[in-house]
Amino acid sequence: MDKYKEIFECNKKWVEEKERGEKDFFLNSFDNHDPEFLYIGCSDSRVPANAITGLDVGDLFVHRNIANIVSNTDLNILSVLQYSIEILEVKHIVVCGHYGCGGIKCAMEQKSYGLLDNWLREIRDVYRHYAEELNEIENIEHRYNRLVELNVIEQCMNIIKTSYLQKSYIEKKYPIVHGWVYDMRTGKLIDMNIDFIELLHNVQKIYNLE
Repeated sequence: MDKYKEIFECNKKWVEEKERGEKDFFLNSFDNHDPEFLYIGCSDSRVPANAITGLDVGDLFVHRNIANIVSNTDLNILSVLQYSIEILEVKHIVVCGHYGCGGIKCAMEQKSYGLLDNWLREIRDVYRHYAEELNEIENIEHRYNRLVELNVIEQCMNIIKTSYLQKSYIEKKYPIVHGWVYDMRTGKLIDMNIDFIELLHNVQKIYNLE
């Protein structure tokens, strides 16, 4: 059996397994869309959002792109943010990067990738901002991992800069923004424990959008 046909066989088995556990699982899922989390992650096929978090169908609203970028010129991610905050009223927004990210690696190289350069510039801007710290790290893999972490922090900042986030938090005290890194070598999620309130206060000194 080729891989394409195998997908539908696996789907059939998955449906049967879910219905054994809960007869009306899919009907209930259809009628109830109330996730507490918005997950913004990388498109990398080795980082499946629901699997690494252990969350089930309906628990996680997901947006993925190369290197988990939150760009103020990307109508896709901005629409996802507005919808998740104003319509779904999620309580938590997570930016999840991962060690071994191909987008981060490409951005570190002084090489052109054509159209992709426009996307990689978002990451290269992060590098430029933290160049002094990063250039002091002699081990290339450690520098690479640190850029993964700093990119997560900056994308969290980009979320906090938006009017949707600021207005919702002022009125409702949610959502809270979190930064995670997934270690593919161990399968473990690392909470970067960013200080959301401090970041919000720092951002509002310039980006106050009440």
